[in-house]
Amino acid sequence: MPFSPPLQRQTPRTLGAGVAAAVLGVGCAVPHASVDSYESFDSSTTFSRTYAAREAQACEAARRTLLSQGYVVSIAANDQVRGRKIFQPAPETHVEVEFNVVCARDGASGARTIAFVNAVQERFALKKSRDSASVGVGGFGSLSVPFTGSDDSLVKVASSTVTSARFYDRFFQLLERYLAGDPGQTFGPVGEALDGEAPEPAAPAAGPARSP
Repeated sequence: MPFSPPLQRQTPRTLGAGVAAAVLGVGCAVPHASVDSYESFDSSTTFSRTYAAREAQACEAARRTLLSQGYVVSIAANDQVRGRKIFQPAPETHVEVEFNVVCARDGASGARTIAFVNAVQERFALKKSRDSASVGVGGFGSLSVPFTGSDDSLVKVASSTVTSARFYDRFFQLLERYLAGDPGQTFGPVGEALDGEAPEPAAPAAGPARSP
C-alpha cells in the first residue's frame, strides 16, 4: 500500500493567517481608480459663464433663477448664492440637490463677472428596521417576538456632483433672462455705462464761425 502522509491539523492561528492572506490577495487584485480618471481640469465652460455685469447683479439674477424653480435659498450675498431643492423619484427614494453659485469679478474695471456654478446631488433610501419584544414563557424561558411597530429612517446612499452640460445650460439661459431684465444692467460696450447711469452726452459740434 502506498504511504499516505498524515493530515496536518489546522489550528485557529493557521486558519486565520490563511484567511488574511486570501483577503489581502483579493484586495491587491482589485484595481483602484486614481483621481486622474475623474478630474481632467480642462477648459470646458460647463460650470461657468462670463457676463457684462457686476457681481451683485449676476448673483441677484442667479437667486431669482433658483427661486423661480422651487429652490429654497439659504445664502444670498453679492458674491454667492446657495439653494436646495427636494425630489422624490420613487416612494422609498429621496433626492436633494444643492446648487451653489459664486460670482467673481473678471478684470479690474468691475464691468465683467464670471458666474461659477456647481450642483451636488445626494440620494437617500428608506431603511426599515422591525422592532421585537421579549416575552416570558413559563418552562421555556423567553421568546423574541416581532411586532408591527417599525422605525423608518432615511440613509444617504450616494452623493455626486452633477456634470450634465445640458443641466447647467438651462440654468444659464434662465439666468440671462433675469439679468437682461435688470434695470441696473450694463448696456452698450463693456465699461460704457454701469449701474443704470446714462452715458455723458457728447459735446455739441461747433457751428460755422460768424463774421463780425
